[in-house]
Amino acid sequence: MVCLTVCLQSAMAQPKQPADSVELVVNDTLAADSAMALVDADLNGMDVTEGGGLHKLLKSKFIEGSAGFMSLVALALVIGLAFCIERIIYLTLSEINAKKLMQDIDAKLMENDVEGAKDLCRQTRGPVASICYQGLLHIKEPLDQIDRQLTNYGTVQISNMEKGCSWIKLFIAVAPSLGFLGTVIGMVMAFDQIQTAGDISPTIVASGMKVALITTIFGIIVALILQFFYNYILSKIEHLTSQMEESAITLMDSVTKYKGAKNG
Repeated sequence: MVCLTVCLQSAMAQPKQPADSVELVVNDTLAADSAMALVDADLNGMDVTEGGGLHKLLKSKFIEGSAGFMSLVALALVIGLAFCIERIIYLTLSEINAKKLMQDIDAKLMENDVEGAKDLCRQTRGPVASICYQGLLHIKEPLDQIDRQLTNYGTVQISNMEKGCSWIKLFIAVAPSLGFLGTVIGMVMAFDQIQTAGDISPTIVASGMKVALITTIFGIIVALILQFFYNYILSKIEHLTSQMEESAITLMDSVTKYKGAKNG
C-alpha cells in the first residue's frame, strides 16, 4: 500500500508537456512548408516567362490552333508573300526618270536621229521606254495610227505589270476563309466533347473554342499583311501607268514637231 502511494506521488510530480507548445511547433512547420511551396511556384513561373519570347509564343499558339489548318494559313502567307516580293522587285526595276528620257528622245528627233532615239529606248528598261520604242517604230505612219499603236501597246504593258496580282487577291481571300473553316471545326469539336462528356463545363467548351479563335485570328492577320503589300503594288502600278500616259502624250508632241520640221 505504501509503495503504491509513493508511485502515484512520483508520477504526479513529473512535469507535463504543455499543449500550447506542441500546437505552436505544428503551426510553424505548416507555415514553413507553405512558404517553400510559394517560392517554388514563383521560381517555376520565372523560368517559364524568362525563357519565352515572341517566336515561342507564336509557335505555341500555332500548335494550339490545330497544326493542320494553321499550316494551310502559313502556306497561304508564304506563297502570297512570294508573289508580292516578285511584283515589287519587277515594278521597282521598271521605274525610271521618264521626264529625262522624253527630253533625250525629243532631242534625238530634233536632230533627225530616229535610230538614235530607238537605241535610247532599247537601252532603257521599263514600260515607258517600251511604249516609246513602239511609237518610234511606226513614226512614218499617220499620227492617228501612231496614237492607236501607243494605246494598244500600253494596254499590253499594264497587263504585264498586273501579272500575278490575281494570285495575291486569291490568297488574301483564302487566308481568312481557312481561319473561319478552323472556327467551324473547332465549334464542332467542342460540341462533340460536350456530347461525349454529357456535361457543359467551361473546360470542355474552352478547348474547342480556343482552336476556333486562334485559327480565325491568324487567318485575319495573314490577310491584313497580304492586303498591305497588295495596295503597295497597286500604287506602283498606278504610278507607272500615269508615267506611260504622260510619256505617250509627250512622244506624240515630239513626233508631231518632227514631222512638221521634216515636211517644212
